[in-house]
Amino acid sequence: MTKDLTKGRIMPLLINFTIPLVLGNIFQLTYNAVDGIIVGNFVGKEALAAVGICNPIMTLMILFLNGLCMGAGILMGTHYGAKDYDTLHREISTTMIGGVIFSLVLSVVCIILATPILMLMRVDLQILDLTREYLRIIFIGLVFTFLYNFFSSTLRALGDSKTPLYFLIISSVLNIAGDLFFVIVLNMGCAGCALSTVISEALCCVFCIVYIQKKVEILRLGRKWLVFDKTLLKKTVSYGWTSAMQQATVQLGKICIQAIVNTMGVSVAAAFSAVNRIDDFAYTPEQNIGHAMTSLMAQNRGAGKKDRIIKGFKCGMILEFAYGVILFLVCFILSRPLMQIFVSDEEVIIHGVKYLKLISIMYILPAATNGIQGYFRGIGDLKITLLSSFVNMGVRVLAAIPMVFVFNMGIESLPFSYMAGWFGMLIVELPLLVKSYRKMKKYILK
Repeated sequence: MTKDLTKGRIMPLLINFTIPLVLGNIFQLTYNAVDGIIVGNFVGKEALAAVGICNPIMTLMILFLNGLCMGAGILMGTHYGAKDYDTLHREISTTMIGGVIFSLVLSVVCIILATPILMLMRVDLQILDLTREYLRIIFIGLVFTFLYNFFSSTLRALGDSKTPLYFLIISSVLNIAGDLFFVIVLNMGCAGCALSTVISEALCCVFCIVYIQKKVEILRLGRKWLVFDKTLLKKTVSYGWTSAMQQATVQLGKICIQAIVNTMGVSVAAAFSAVNRIDDFAYTPEQNIGHAMTSLMAQNRGAGKKDRIIKGFKCGMILEFAYGVILFLVCFILSRPLMQIFVSDEEVIIHGVKYLKLISIMYILPAATNGIQGYFRGIGDLKITLLSSFVNMGVRVLAAIPMVFVFNMGIESLPFSYMAGWFGMLIVELPLLVKSYRKMKKYILK
């Protein structure tokens, strides 16, 4: 159900909004691990390699479409907070129509360019056909990926973070069941895995539509779903594109780091892969707290309640830093047992423990940057979040290159390059944050 975030105690609101986001991401990460287990055990290493190669491309597309929806969701939250339901309805319908058209065009382009993309990634010719088939099936379902993210972002903009969690769980369960059926029963290989993903997302979209029609009165638009407002389109594209580019920038930075890691040998690459899985589970809640701050601030911005924006920022930063400290203690103290969950090779464990201990000390930095990004997204200043993300990834990659290839620092170069990126991000954000914060305080005191 929808939730008015312009009223009530802020800290409980942020915590209650964040928990479903965290659970949803953890469930998704768990599903991804299960997906790889099914393919690896019941199809073979070629299929597992094909799925692994496609994963960063899929992630890039998903984050791009999610970024478009996230940007539009900020506008929706602002209109909802202002109780401007007419503009809200036109924003929702315009975003959906524009997004569906864009995702269909993107699907066609990606299907056509699948081979050049894979050749650019230097995919082994032995698995090229297998990989291309998997990727093209996934590209066919991009419209369903958009629609799921659109419905989720819309519900979150209206203060409901629980329902998207339920639909994510349903989609993941259907996906696992589909994997078992298409891969094991029908012997369709990794193509069956891709088909399962598309079907589960399509069914999830149907469930979202049925739920909205029955339970969310404010989204029963009827013929208004066909309204396309050109006056709103430009601002929607501006917000959505900026947010999408931010998401894409982060993923491209990770791909560049992975390319550097691949030059350091199998043991380091394996340790990096294992720590990344731990890092995904550990780091995600910091991002989710930032997203919760965005939703709260967007609604209060629309309502003109700037005092609640400041209070929301303070509460959000308290949550970010508290979680950052807990995360440091857990990852630093339990670094070896955590590595042993993923690998038994002692050389890999030694590299991983060294990496994990260093990165855990620095987790307080992304706690700060995620909170600040949540603030700027919430007040609608997405250009700052894009710029700071670009600086973060650029500095991270540029710092890693000499550390690895000139100073031969090995795996220790990675956490230090990340630290350089986060500091670069803060150097960009902090002066702009102080300026914005002072301006808002002056407005409240008038």
